[in-house]
Amino acid sequence: QVQLVESGGGSVQAGGSLRLSCAASGLPYSHYAMGWFRQAPGKEREGVAAIDHEGSTSYASSVKGRFTISLDNAKKILYLEMNSLKPEDTAMYYCAAGGPGVRWWLLSQGLPIEADFAYWGQGTQVTVSS
Repeated sequence: QVQLVESGGGSVQAGGSLRLSCAASGLPYSHYAMGWFRQAPGKEREGVAAIDHEGSTSYASSVKGRFTISLDNAKKILYLEMNSLKPEDTAMYYCAAGGPGVRWWLLSQGLPIEADFAYWGQGTQVTVSS
């Protein structure tokens, strides 16, 4: 049984930082990719950052240079370090995982990759106040 459990969300003022974590268990892949997505009220879910099991990364243009995705392969823990947070970063943040078919590199080209991910966490709320 696959489980993805996010943690680390919270409230912060603009310019502040947060680090999200996602503990994965039961992934049925030897080669896999993971990602962070977010959904703000009234908006569609969007990709934020993605990483494959070898550590190659891809970012949405809106967060590039401010957010860093990383993966502890041994522990199967995914991280998202978020700096210089803005009110528009306020959203529910979701962790996702998928197998070799995940086209993680497309995220940096502004293309949707959500459908490539088979497993999703329950989400953690991030609120940034101005």
